Parts: sequence; C-alpha cells; structure tokens
Amino acid sequence: MSTEKKEAKQAKKNKSQARPSRAEAEAAVRTMLLWAGEDPTREGLLDTPKRVVKSYEELFSGYGEDPASILSRTFEETDGYDEIILLKDIRLESHCEHHMVPIVGLAHVAYLPGNRVVGISKLARVVDAYAKRFQIQEKMTAQIANTIQEVLQPRGVAVVIEANHQCISTRGVHKPGVSMVTSHMLGEFRENPSTRREFLAMIQSRKCSEF
Repeated sequence: MSTEKKEAKQAKKNKSQARPSRAEAEAAVRTMLLWAGEDPTREGLLDTPKRVVKSYEELFSGYGEDPASILSRTFEETDGYDEIILLKDIRLESHCEHHMVPIVGLAHVAYLPGNRVVGISKLARVVDAYAKRFQIQEKMTAQIANTIQEVLQPRGVAVVIEANHQCISTRGVHKPGVSMVTSHMLGEFRENPSTRREFLAMIQSRKCSEF
C-alpha cells in the first residue's frame, strides 16, 4: 500500500473517532495535574490547561497537513539539471508516541530529479508535516522519503535524520547526549553506491551538533 493510501486510510479512521472538545481536553490536563500531585486551582496553574491545549494545536499541527499536496506544485524549467538536490540541517521537533516527550534533531533530504523539481521550502514543510505528530523516528524517516518518491517520481530519494530523544535522556536509562540516526534510501541512492557516498559526504561536509 502506498504512503498516500495509508495516510488517507488513517485520516478516515481518525475522522470516524469522535474528537474530544476543547473543554474535555482541558479537563484531561487538569486530571493529569491532579495525578501528578498538583492543585490545578492554584494561581500558577489556573490557565495551564488552556495553554497546554493551545500548544498542542501547534505541536501536532501535522495532523492537519497533507504532505502529498505540499509537493503538488513543481517546476520543469531546470536546463537539464540532473544532479543531487539536497536540503540539509532541517531542524525538526517531534514527539515520541510511546512516552509523549520531545524528539529534537536535524533532517537531511535529497533527491535526484527526473523531469521536475520542487521549491526547497516544500521539502522542509514535508518534514514538518510528519514531525508534528506522535512519531517514532524510523517511521518518520520512511514516510518523508516515500512521499517524495511517490509524488515527484525522481530517480532517487535519500533521507537521514539524527535526533535526540528525551525518552532516553530525561527518563528511563537517563543517557543525555545520545543521538539516534536513521536513513531511508530509494532508487539510485539505494542501488548506486557512488551516489549514496556522494550524498553522505555532502551532509557531513559541515556537521551541526546543536539540535
């Protein structure tokens, strides 16, 4: 099943489930405050439920985005350009679907154009569309690459994500400074070792360590 079909199926499933009202969401935050041992009626926490719900609208705005439609406008006037197009060091902010804590890192996205190219801001927007959801890094990496491949039909796509996970740095085994790296290669990036090496050399040409 293609990424687009999977996304449509999931969207249909989500719509079939009754979405709680804003008041219900705020009540849930108050319940969590009580469970943590706090008093949600004290001055400093009175408006916290409203703030949390409002922040969730931004943090999880990806659910309202269609990644495929972001890539729908393309350009064919490239004067025959057929080399790697790379947008690297794209900051991403996501949340672990297992513990609901932040994943913060960088994405590097490249493709080998066929007959058309897309505006580079659209690559960053596709990253955000998938990042601003509850995620695991492995799935997010594949989703970004698969969507670009399916919509643009390039000769190849490569996506590498390196990120810090608070589910390992601030809880559990408590290992700060550990980063996770995932990659998903399609087309010539998977089949041609020299193309893959060129891509990896390009993303390593200037290492950014601050997430």
